[in-house]
Amino acid sequence: MAYAAFRSIGAYVPSKILTNDDLSKMVDTTDEWISKRTGIKERHIAEENETTSDLGVEAAKLAIQRSGIDKSEIDLVICATISPDYFCMPSTATIISKKLELNPVMAFDISAACTGFVYILGIAKAFIESGMKKNVLIIGAEKLSAITDYTDRGTCILFGDGAGAAIISATQNKDEAIIDVHTGADGTYADLLMTPNGGTGSPHDNLEAEAGTCFMQMKGNETFKVAVRTLTKDVKEILQANDIKSDDVKHFIPHQANYRIIKAVGDALKMKEEQVVLTVAKYGNTSGASIPMAVNDIYEQGKLKLGDLMLFDAFGGGLTWGSALIPFSPLK
Repeated sequence: MAYAAFRSIGAYVPSKILTNDDLSKMVDTTDEWISKRTGIKERHIAEENETTSDLGVEAAKLAIQRSGIDKSEIDLVICATISPDYFCMPSTATIISKKLELNPVMAFDISAACTGFVYILGIAKAFIESGMKKNVLIIGAEKLSAITDYTDRGTCILFGDGAGAAIISATQNKDEAIIDVHTGADGTYADLLMTPNGGTGSPHDNLEAEAGTCFMQMKGNETFKVAVRTLTKDVKEILQANDIKSDDVKHFIPHQANYRIIKAVGDALKMKEEQVVLTVAKYGNTSGASIPMAVNDIYEQGKLKLGDLMLFDAFGGGLTWGSALIPFSPLK
């Protein structure tokens, strides 16, 4: 039987940094206010001519280089993004494939907001375990600055740009295999976090007047409460289903949305401080890119070792959520 192994990681962030002090000159806020409520100190912002696919390509190059496979062996590309290069088509995944000069392989995007990377991890696992694919390139890439309203202090303080990518490959060794992926969604809470315009649900009668509704909008307090409750429940379920204890997890890697959410969930799960991976202070919320960017951080710091058990946990607009148990299984 084929199993799916998490072979490599890569990430990329634009060079431009937007600090809390920078934002205080744009909206009515302060570094102290932002830091206290979110834990964020700065975020990276793409250049005007830098696209989501450009970010994804740079992350993918690193993941491929570190994977031990040749790019000609990749037979599927999946991109998770809510800020694609183009609305509807072509998919950002196909553009990334072209820029990487991959073989003409299956490529598509998914939209699951901040849970996107966990979703595509599960999709890659399913394709490999079914025998349909052998080496899947998965990418979480976001240029959220393009859909952020920098006059809305409730959202503009949160979001940044970046990308993370991984190679998921077939293996016969069960010890290398992704253990489990849990995902879910509930459209009942769709209005808590959304971009309300731009689709068939909101006809374009007056483009100029409606332009502001193409930006992200969030009901912060309500989202916080549902996020903590849902994330904690989901992690408890995946650990129990696989007879794994919190202490068995080497790296707890939650979606980097807000330090207060991460702290509340970590405490509820009795995670030790050294288990919890935190990057929210320097990157902000990068949606579907945040988990692979955090994995890349501990990899480049030398903290992620062969066989280390990672626990992913994410929550995003939709509402969507997901968790995954993954041993790090590099070939080299």
